[in-house]
Amino acid sequence: MGYFPQWRRATGATVLPDEKLPLAAALPMSLQHLLAMSGSTILAPLIMGFDPNVAVFFSGIGTLLFFVITGGRVPSYLGSSFAFIAVIMAATGFAGGGPNPNVATALGGIIAAGALYALIGLLVMAIGAAWVEKLMPPAVTGAIGMAIGLNLAPVAVKQLAGSFAHLGIALATVLCMALVSVYGGRALRRVAVLVALVFGYLMVLICGNGLGLVPGIDFAAVAAASWFGVPHFTAPRFDWGAVGLIAPVAVVLVAENLGHIKALGSITGQNMDRYIGRGFLGDGLATMLAGMGGGTGVTTYAENIGVMAMTRVYSTLIFPLAAVIAILLGLSPKFGAILQTIPAPVLAGLAVSVFGLIASAMARIWVDNRVDFSDPRNLFTVGVALIFGGGDFTVNFGGFALGGIGTSTAAALLLYQLLGLRRRPAE
Repeated sequence: MGYFPQWRRATGATVLPDEKLPLAAALPMSLQHLLAMSGSTILAPLIMGFDPNVAVFFSGIGTLLFFVITGGRVPSYLGSSFAFIAVIMAATGFAGGGPNPNVATALGGIIAAGALYALIGLLVMAIGAAWVEKLMPPAVTGAIGMAIGLNLAPVAVKQLAGSFAHLGIALATVLCMALVSVYGGRALRRVAVLVALVFGYLMVLICGNGLGLVPGIDFAAVAAASWFGVPHFTAPRFDWGAVGLIAPVAVVLVAENLGHIKALGSITGQNMDRYIGRGFLGDGLATMLAGMGGGTGVTTYAENIGVMAMTRVYSTLIFPLAAVIAILLGLSPKFGAILQTIPAPVLAGLAVSVFGLIASAMARIWVDNRVDFSDPRNLFTVGVALIFGGGDFTVNFGGFALGGIGTSTAAALLLYQLLGLRRRPAE
């Protein structure tokens, strides 16, 4: 068996990872995957004050790198990770709204997180992934993920502050996303973030540009921007305080990617456990590469897994095609200028929706894996992690500060293992 599959032409209704579609069918499928990831990949950098054009560009570059490192055997797209939002805003002192003046400091931490993630991938490639699953069982991964969502709650609430019209548009955006998520068709639910973004944008055009109730959208920068050009890259700066805050996110990315690769194995009917280490390495290196130029940390996307489950098209060749389109969009300053016009109340509404889902979706991990909360080991591990994360418990070691995400992650990992030492069977 070669490093890359010998992709054969698909003949059935289900297209397997090592099969291919004609270009006429592959192109719209790649656009669908691009659409599925675009809402979150655009929203995350805007919330953190990053250049969304650069983030989209590096999502394409990262996806191509992931494709090569996994030997074209794991169907995945890499987009902006929401796990970085809380720690980056804490490390840079950014409260939201406009460009983040300390992006360079955040990039150093992103590179450190990617490096740690890549090292974990190399270790998994050498000795297997069983130790990862033992270290991070569902009780732990769910607690860490929920702590991230709770840690972000004050950020979302602060963005709601403003006029009654501002609050009304933000809450209408929340309601739109909720209605699409609950009542929309399966395909529409996959792009609920994007639908809510467009809805909120249209509301501002009507209420702002039309009625003058809120600040309108200024399209001057869009008109002045060129169609093609080099993105505004930013060089990283390494600050140990920021590195200490951001690097632990690697643990969250490991848990996230592990779940996604196992989910891919389940829906494709092919065991992909042997590619877990390569997946970690590819994602880690892609995150490092993004951090070197001004992009956000990246991760595999559940939205794209949902598209595959819906269409039953798992061909890995779809994703490099989507990546090339993303790179071309990243090379368009006009596309970036359009993204920068997304209004503040719309971003506030999306922040409330997405941050809440980060927290609440973690409960599904516990439900799907039947985590027993009558077991005090699980109960105390989760409880302490949530308090540390939600309360942003910070520990200072000289000039080094470990924020709420770091302390909740450490508490979940260490407490679960500590409470399992020489444990007697439950009575």
